[in-house]
Amino acid sequence: MDLIQKLSILADAAKYDVACTSSGTQRQNDNAGMLGSAIKGGICHSFTPDGRCVSLLKILLSNVCVYDCEYCINRRSNDIKRAAFTPEEAAYLTIEFYKRNFIEGLFLSSAVIRDPDNTMELMIRTVSRLRHELSFNGYIHIKAIPGADGKLIEKAGLLVDRMSVNVELPSRQSLLLLAPDKKPEDVIKPMWMIGQGIEEAKKSKKFKFVPAGQATQMIIGATPDTDRDILMLSERLYDSYSLKRVFYSAYVPVLNSSKLPVIKTPELKREHRLYQADWLVRFYGFKAAELLDQKAVNLNMELDPKCDWAVRNLSFFPVEINKADYYELLRVPGIGVNSAKKIIAARRTHFLDFDNLKKMRVVLKRAVYFITCGGKMHKGVKIDTGYIRTLLTHPLLPEKSFAYQQLSLFDDYKKALSGEL
Repeated sequence: MDLIQKLSILADAAKYDVACTSSGTQRQNDNAGMLGSAIKGGICHSFTPDGRCVSLLKILLSNVCVYDCEYCINRRSNDIKRAAFTPEEAAYLTIEFYKRNFIEGLFLSSAVIRDPDNTMELMIRTVSRLRHELSFNGYIHIKAIPGADGKLIEKAGLLVDRMSVNVELPSRQSLLLLAPDKKPEDVIKPMWMIGQGIEEAKKSKKFKFVPAGQATQMIIGATPDTDRDILMLSERLYDSYSLKRVFYSAYVPVLNSSKLPVIKTPELKREHRLYQADWLVRFYGFKAAELLDQKAVNLNMELDPKCDWAVRNLSFFPVEINKADYYELLRVPGIGVNSAKKIIAARRTHFLDFDNLKKMRVVLKRAVYFITCGGKMHKGVKIDTGYIRTLLTHPLLPEKSFAYQQLSLFDDYKKALSGEL
């Protein structure tokens, strides 16, 4: 099998792994003979609509797998074309693609070829060749293989920018059911080791260890796990393992199995809602247990998680714009991180009213139901659960002056063309 045939098979086999963004690290060339660089703001020029980075060479080292995970297209019992790169071939392809300006970095994963240690050693040989023999200084993200020896994880972490260990399924029961060859402990151990290495590198400042952090991926919809289970797990991972990002991947039925649900289309809206909730946990000061509880275990598909929380917790509102602290402002739908900072800075010098908020690009179509300016709510707005929920979820009702609605490309097209949006 020639190199192009291998590339066709192994690039296609890698498409189901979404944990491959590249940002958060910066490394400049100190030597004129070096190739590539990594930029802190992100080396990727283009992303697909579902968040996948398209400027990395994204391949598996091999799709020959000893495991038989029910959900995986590369499972041992699946009848597909198999291929494997040598470390030299994978390194060669990376350099050749880079020279042609097709890519700026490498995302390298692999099926478990013989055993975790053997697979990890082959991946290390690939990145070691790139770094030490071919002087490649660009971005490299590799997958740590669950069950691999700790020394191999440590060696890999000193060579790459980012590592990830896929949790795959949100609970021990689900993993044991659909991936019986994998042990939950084998997933958590390398994640813990990477997290420890990152913290030690930050303290010592003498060496770099996975400078862009680690990530993980969870498959959504292949098991009965609730959104609350998923978010609670994500929160623990962020708190315990210096995790940079959790990626959520809607289950795509690529194989037939009695243990897997029968679905027509992937749950992309659910995936989107989980990303929104994840953002609230990471940057807005929310806890997973606040967004979902024992009564509401799944995210609302009609309202985004912040609006849904606000409607269910009207006792927290209204928030006074001229007095609320930063984290109270962040609880208001329509007020983001940048808007909250602008509000706090602006009110030091003058009183803020609704017109001021509009100029700051606060989304009043959402915020107006939950705020006061100078102790007064906007004219015609009342604090009532049914009233607010109705206007947020039904934008075409007559009472729509502040209804939450997606801007249409075609409604009142004459105004749109004249710039009167």
